[in-house]
Amino acid sequence: MSATPQTTSTSVLLYTSPGCPDCAAVRNYLNEHRIDFEERSVANPGVADEAKSRYGVRVAPITVIAGNAIWGTFAEQKPKLDATFGKNGMQ
Repeated sequence: MSATPQTTSTSVLLYTSPGCPDCAAVRNYLNEHRIDFEERSVANPGVADEAKSRYGVRVAPITVIAGNAIWGTFAEQKPKLDATFGKNGMQ
């Protein structure tokens, strides 16, 4: 799934889980900052195993930016997202 039109060439992949409030918060952050991303649900067969084998974790949300994975609650991820994308979009 893609967000609004892309404002950066940085590749972003978001692993989510249905009903996960932190997943929704990361998704909203990316949309609000007009960051294009691909979303994959760990509820789909094989996706959680893919995340585990690639990034060492299988608990959503996992945000992968240019191949570097961050995970944890939205509050834990937000400083890293801000550092990458700036508080008002791309730096």
